[in-house]
Amino acid sequence: MNITVENLTRKYGIQKAVDNISFHVRTGEVLGFLGPNGAGKTTTMKIITGLLAPNNGDVSVGNYSVTKQPEEVKKLIGYLPENNPLYPDMGVIDYLAYSARLQGIEEPKIKPRIAEMIRLCGLGVEKHKLIGELSKGYRQRVGLAQAMIHDPKVLILDEPTTGLDPNQIVEIRKLIKELGREKTVILSTHILPEVEATCDRILIINKGKIVADGTPDTLRKQATGRELLRIKIEDADRDTVFMNLRSLDTVAMVDPMPGTSNYFEVQSHENLSSRRNIFNLCKEKGYVLTEMTPVETKLEDLFRDLTLN
Repeated sequence: MNITVENLTRKYGIQKAVDNISFHVRTGEVLGFLGPNGAGKTTTMKIITGLLAPNNGDVSVGNYSVTKQPEEVKKLIGYLPENNPLYPDMGVIDYLAYSARLQGIEEPKIKPRIAEMIRLCGLGVEKHKLIGELSKGYRQRVGLAQAMIHDPKVLILDEPTTGLDPNQIVEIRKLIKELGREKTVILSTHILPEVEATCDRILIINKGKIVADGTPDTLRKQATGRELLRIKIEDADRDTVFMNLRSLDTVAMVDPMPGTSNYFEVQSHENLSSRRNIFNLCKEKGYVLTEMTPVETKLEDLFRDLTLN
């Protein structure tokens, strides 16, 4: 189910937590929603779920408007908030049954749905315990189970792997990826490797405004702007190689890598590639080219560049 956010603004006093943002999420897409603390991620997610009203703009979930038909929108969404509010005195099964009834699931279908959620979220060993007796990781799984109990078309997950151990994180990532094949998923996280492992697309928000939108590969390429190659040339004088590389008309900069005698970083002019020219140079000069590797901008570097201002 598609989500369309149009000209969304939300103020707290005079401060704009969300500042006139627009974006679209397609059915079957897992969108990673990134940003530093206070950037507007959670506010945007709460508006999409109908928990907060915008000052301006609107959100459409399928054919329904959050501002005009909030109750219909809520039926379509499963939401795991960052603080994951649970009832510690309730048993896991009782809580999921309670959540199912709140979502309007018919009584004969409740037990099968609970069994499915326990299987999907790996709660089998802990299902007979009180929620208050669970570790933080298992409480997070219970929160994810309640978000999915009514089989929603849309999942809004705010920091879903908080408190999970490495094995649990891998399992939840796999689950989110599988859910994304048939549901629309918006995933908020501070863990950048999680985004690359889970999300089809990344949206970065800073100070209430969208500053980047695209796939991980697309954003890295946009950030780099120019081709950067790491090359290794053997059986040749380092200074001579340096001068010959600099003479290539596609090359903007050559940086001999410290601590090595035959590694160089070569940056090309914008929108040009030096790979063929470097290969031909080595062939002409009789150099032994043993490595030529594109250097990609890390997602962490891109995130810092876009949000540290």
